[in-house]
Amino acid sequence: MFNISNRYLYILLLAIYSFLNILLIDGDRLFVFEINMAYLFLTIFANVILVWESNRLIQIADIFRKPFNRFKVNHLIINFIYSLVCCLLISVISVFIIFEILSHPFQNFYVNFKLAVGFTFRVNLFLHCVNAIVFYVNRYSATKVEALRFQKQYAEAKFDALKNQVNPHFLFNSFNVLSTLVYKDQDNAIEFINQMSKVYRYVLKHQDEKLVNLSEELDFIDAYIYLLKIRFQKKINFDIQLSADVESLFIAPVTLQILLENAIKHNEISTSNPLLIKIYNSTDNNYIIIENTVKPKSDKYIDSTFVGLKNIKARYQFISDKSIEINFNEREFIVKIPLLQMLEHESINS
Repeated sequence: MFNISNRYLYILLLAIYSFLNILLIDGDRLFVFEINMAYLFLTIFANVILVWESNRLIQIADIFRKPFNRFKVNHLIINFIYSLVCCLLISVISVFIIFEILSHPFQNFYVNFKLAVGFTFRVNLFLHCVNAIVFYVNRYSATKVEALRFQKQYAEAKFDALKNQVNPHFLFNSFNVLSTLVYKDQDNAIEFINQMSKVYRYVLKHQDEKLVNLSEELDFIDAYIYLLKIRFQKKINFDIQLSADVESLFIAPVTLQILLENAIKHNEISTSNPLLIKIYNSTDNNYIIIENTVKPKSDKYIDSTFVGLKNIKARYQFISDKSIEINFNEREFIVKIPLLQMLEHESINS
């Protein structure tokens, strides 16, 4: 606090307040004798400056705190102890100077010294109380920022782990499909390999990015859907209807893939009753919506913790002030993902 840039304004205001306080409160005088008001104010102003500036120098100089380092004493206490010594010196100097200026006999020096010490101590105590409040408020703010940073890193780590799952089970199943295609349909096997390489190329390229252009995410999803269609054939259908306006917006990478995987993981898939997944944008173009029919594999669907959804939600809490929306009932499961402007993302993280 003592190093604030406009400290002299605060010094002046504190001096004016102290001057008025001495004038208005009966029995609380700086001297036991009458003194010209100009001299009185200048003395008060000089004392406040000296108390403030001595505290500023104590705060800056580490040399004063070194002897106490091994005792692990709070530096605010150390600074306060040093400031009391400075107040004694300031009081002696101020009383001596005013006696010299007024040619006042020194027989009342001790009484006036005590009054001056009482004044400088009160000013000093007030300043240290304010300084302690500022210090702990700043520490609390810094702690909150640090906690938020760790929380963000944790959310990012979980989301990255989720992205890196693209997906051991998916990879295993894809290789099973590929091994079948190699014998039955070599042309489709080649195309399957091309699309699978697209999927993993995208994941590797964007694994460290916070946002990607939606058009890139959709190219990735096209390749991913191709692999799913080869694997599930007519057991799964997709209905994608997106306006061209939204493709220039941004989304967290691999979000759509996680949601598709989530729909497949929790629902029964059969030729007689295929799973339908719809992808479309909201009318205001602020969201991309993923909707799937609900055919739970078991009652565990209702009790699921939906780790993937929670991680996506946590991710968006840090990259945007918009949050994902999740709605589901017995017939459909709907997730609304915010579409972002890059500038909007940068302003949140600045």
